[in-house]
Amino acid sequence: MIGTIADWLGAGCLVGGALLGLAAAIGVLRFPDTLSRMHAATKPQVLGALLLLLGLALRLRSPADLGMILLVAVFQLTTAPVAAQMVGRAAYRSDRLARDLLDADELADR
Repeated sequence: MIGTIADWLGAGCLVGGALLGLAAAIGVLRFPDTLSRMHAATKPQVLGALLLLLGLALRLRSPADLGMILLVAVFQLTTAPVAAQMVGRAAYRSDRLARDLLDADELADR
């Protein structure tokens, strides 16, 4: 009974993570500038990856697999924000962003 509930929850997490990954891919293709694309590439993609990993953890349930899944989740959470910050910084410095889409530009006076 408990295995069946965990399997259904795992399947739901896998489908939810796949849908968030699809939404992120569509956002990367459709958004107009680098900063918007960076947002689409990091926010839903990381949450989608974490949902996929949670779904895998609920389906596999072995200690060795859970350790590897936890390690992948930690690396995903530490590398995605750093990569997004570096991409945003490079886009700003090389002037490859739509300044008319910015609400506020705190770095304009520097």
